Amino acid sequence: MKVTWKLPDGQEITAEVANGVNMMEAAVANNVPNVIGECGGNLSCATCHVYVDDAWADRTGEVDDFEDAMLDVAEAERRGTSRLSCQIEASDDLDGLVLIVPQP
Repeated sequence: MKVTWKLPDGQEITAEVANGVNMMEAAVANNVPNVIGECGGNLSCATCHVYVDDAWADRTGEVDDFEDAMLDVAEAERRGTSRLSCQIEASDDLDGLVLIVPQP
């Protein structure tokens, strides 16, 4: 599947991501700035916080209680489309996904 990360400076990074890979792992593998994933996707940090583009927000799943708690400590402003990218898994249904990287 294809995913695009929109950076705060207006640049975009687009990459092919294999099904089953989470978006934090994909961002790190593609050198997306400000998506760090310090905890390795274990829901114990918020360093992979992104905003899901409005057009995709309904397709990326619900925020569970653990993710909700971690989003409360994210450095960037929390929005209605905030997600931890480690909790979004690549699938054919998400081909074309657009994620917005918050301003650090």
